[in-house]
Amino acid sequence: VARFGGGWGGGAMWVGGRTGFWGRSWWGRDAERGNDGFMGAVQFTTAIKMAVPPDRQEADGANPYNAGSMPQTDRLIQPDIELSVVSPAHNEEGNVGALVEEIRRAVEALGIGFEVVIVDDGSTDATRARVVELMATRPWLRCVAMTKTPAGKGAGQSAAFLAGFAECRGRLVATLDADLQNDPADIARMINLMRERGADMVQGDRSGARKDNFVRRIGSVVGRKFRLWLLGDSIRDTGCSLRVMRREIAVRLPLEFRGMHRFIPVTARHLGYTVVEMRVNHRARMAGETKYGMGIVQRAIPGLIDLLAVRYMRSRRRATDHAEVERVEGPADVEVRAGRGPQATVGAGSGAAR
Repeated sequence: VARFGGGWGGGAMWVGGRTGFWGRSWWGRDAERGNDGFMGAVQFTTAIKMAVPPDRQEADGANPYNAGSMPQTDRLIQPDIELSVVSPAHNEEGNVGALVEEIRRAVEALGIGFEVVIVDDGSTDATRARVVELMATRPWLRCVAMTKTPAGKGAGQSAAFLAGFAECRGRLVATLDADLQNDPADIARMINLMRERGADMVQGDRSGARKDNFVRRIGSVVGRKFRLWLLGDSIRDTGCSLRVMRREIAVRLPLEFRGMHRFIPVTARHLGYTVVEMRVNHRARMAGETKYGMGIVQRAIPGLIDLLAVRYMRSRRRATDHAEVERVEGPADVEVRAGRGPQATVGAGSGAAR
């Protein structure tokens, strides 16, 4: 794996920006770039390792969506907000008005507290101004702006999702694209399925509704096979942005790396969470232009590199469950308490569990 990027330093650049593949540090000629990529890989590893599977977490309260527990340790979560809907938008001025209204109609019917977070990802049109205008009469609507985007471009969907997840305050997080191709009406069905199945995430599947041409269908089949072989990923439509998940999953995803939004479901599974799929609607774009390229150079090759990077980093993941050991009652007794994982009492002298 590393040889494509120029030794271990350049190989790590697949995770730290993927620049090494095209020869900028070929065979280690650019050590500085290789080292930067390596540090990016270290950060990626740290982000992945911080997640703790739900079956090892100490309960802080009942979770109506899962038979297990859902820790409420995040200070941003507000009791009156059950659902945060996050939607990245790049030059979607013609769609955000209808998007906000469709989300409102879909979520208000659930009778729960909610918020809608539109992430302006470096838009050069009136997208942000339009959202701010809508906020004046909609207290549940928020706008988060990416502040360090390339000139005339966005930081990308992965980074925009990360920004939205960091700011949202609901126990559950729903995501969807801002181009109106995802149908907000499916969110209610996803939440109901989440409750029924005791799942941690419900991932949308557009395969029954899309009308793709032959070339794109073949590409999708090939992509799914590679994901299955390399990652054990059986998700049918991992590119679908429409999903609902527990917030604790959202904030633990390493989305600062470009392209990682396509690995959200499989990453959640690798971390020990339960992911189920649901058929959803898919609609034609009514305004604006698609923001994603097609073809081998734009999608296939970067996608394969991402697959290899995610597979490698998954093999490096280690459990980080922990608990503080405190002395109680007498000098011979210490107790494991206030930490992640099952409680245990150990002898101070022998260290054996009792």
